[in-house]
Amino acid sequence: MRKLSARHALIAALATISLSVSGCSAGTGASSPAASDADGPRPTSIVTSDPGPSRQLAVAAAPKGEPTAVAGGGGKAKKSPLKVASYDRKSRRAVISGTKKGPSTSSSASPNAPAEDVPAVGDIIASGPAPGAPDGLLAKVTGVAGKTGKGTEVRTEPSTLGALLGDDKADGTVPVDPASVGVEPLVQGVKVSWAKAGNIHVGPQGAKVPLGSLRIDVGASVPLPVTEGAPVTGGASVAGYVQLAPEVEFSYNGSSAFTPDSAFLGLTGDWTSQWELKGRASAGGKPVRIPFAKLHADPVIQVGPVPVVVNLDLTAYVQVAGDGTVTVEVKQDLKGGFRIGGSYTKADGWKPVSTSDITSTPVRAKATAAGQVKAALGAEATVGLYGAVGVTADLAPYVRGEVSAAATPGSVVGSWKIYGGVDLAGWLQLQLSIFGTPVFEHRIPLGTLHREWPLAQGKGALV
Repeated sequence: MRKLSARHALIAALATISLSVSGCSAGTGASSPAASDADGPRPTSIVTSDPGPSRQLAVAAAPKGEPTAVAGGGGKAKKSPLKVASYDRKSRRAVISGTKKGPSTSSSASPNAPAEDVPAVGDIIASGPAPGAPDGLLAKVTGVAGKTGKGTEVRTEPSTLGALLGDDKADGTVPVDPASVGVEPLVQGVKVSWAKAGNIHVGPQGAKVPLGSLRIDVGASVPLPVTEGAPVTGGASVAGYVQLAPEVEFSYNGSSAFTPDSAFLGLTGDWTSQWELKGRASAGGKPVRIPFAKLHADPVIQVGPVPVVVNLDLTAYVQVAGDGTVTVEVKQDLKGGFRIGGSYTKADGWKPVSTSDITSTPVRAKATAAGQVKAALGAEATVGLYGAVGVTADLAPYVRGEVSAAATPGSVVGSWKIYGGVDLAGWLQLQLSIFGTPVFEHRIPLGTLHREWPLAQGKGALV
């Protein structure tokens, strides 16, 4: 047998680099719902053996019932009547249901094949949420086990978007339907509101929320824990709300199978929050972080004929740290945008992307005693594909107060300053290799974005 050239050997090796994936359900609205026995299996899409010219694929929210994908022979992806009836994550076996209408579209079928579509060895399956694969499925057929009552059982191995999209191109941003986002309150007093097209409003503040936005209110306050050995103790608390309009950004520019020219996966959106910090914080050390709500969504975006399942997780939190003993009362409005993600080029590999233009306006500020305190109302967000984590970012708009004091006969005189700021940090994960790009051995830090600006100041007698 003729030996493979170094180039062919590299391509063959890259073809085997991927992740085992199983998908996530989406919610209501524009996102595709998770498949269930009641709803039946989700449709699939297929690649034929004809490579054809490079295409510019549209990127949009997947309509309900949009077909899934299966591929064969390195050709172009297209919609297929094949569906993933079930998937066993442990054995990586899937049952694919076909149709009795029309000739087979798999690459290994003869022109005179029977009037039934069946999966073939080499086909690449790209499916939305399906039974046994709540995060969707992206896998290559390695063997056909035979017929079952629900379809054809096949053996699979992990595959990549590069193997499916080939030299096609795609670029777009898809809003996340706020109705599809599940919210798990972690403290008492958390309330959720959202608004969407069709004059649909949900929650106590729904009428005030812009279309496409999700708002989380911390009803009364989130008190700091008063426990022995805690770095910050006292009566300080934070109350307010966070409002988000998240969007998934996806791009792909392929040169050939398994090795795209460029790719991007990220989360962008508008951020609005209003919150109040008041009370006393003392001591120092590590900040106290208190999560107050977890959010999760699995929107399905349609990249041409291919359904791509995006997994979003976000934890909203408050974080307070103090040094010395200081009592503050600050009410602050914040507004702006953010963009986090991973950007790939063949020349430079994966690079982090993190930007934010959030700014703040102080409504009220004052401080007493001596020392400093810093409080953030932030969110840690994770975005991935087909159940594989890709990018994690921590966005933390904050307020910081510092007080200096000097004792004089009969009084304490000093000055205080209040600052606003934004911290943004995070990292890229190994699993971004699902695009079909080379694997890196460790997570890559996004790099820390830090901005701070003065809000208010004062001086005089301190109580």
